[in-house]
Amino acid sequence: MECTEKMLRFAEVRMPFHSSLYILIKLESMKPILTIEYCPRCGWLLRSAWLAQELLTTFWEELGEVGLRPAEVSGTFKIYLNGQEIFDRKQAGGFPEIKTLKQQVRDLIAPAKSLGHSDRKTE
Repeated sequence: MECTEKMLRFAEVRMPFHSSLYILIKLESMKPILTIEYCPRCGWLLRSAWLAQELLTTFWEELGEVGLRPAEVSGTFKIYLNGQEIFDRKQAGGFPEIKTLKQQVRDLIAPAKSLGHSDRKTE
């Protein structure tokens, strides 16, 4: 199943006060979840929020959620898609360029989506 399929998951939950009573709860849409883990001690909250805004503006139909998570380890800046790391500042040697990050996210969740000017190659 591709992560762009719009399916809903449901779960049966047994109520503790009555063993024969069940309810269906909508857990989440199957749209991908992107999480930005940032170092609050380093002052990277605004950078993280800006990246989240840019990604939500571009992928508002494709993403189910974009979250910001303060890191416990100083100097951390990582981006996860459905729990899998797709970017690490330390490995990359710096912060992601928004154009490159959008292309990477697009390739993972909506390969056919055009990014307009972000798809143009610079000469």
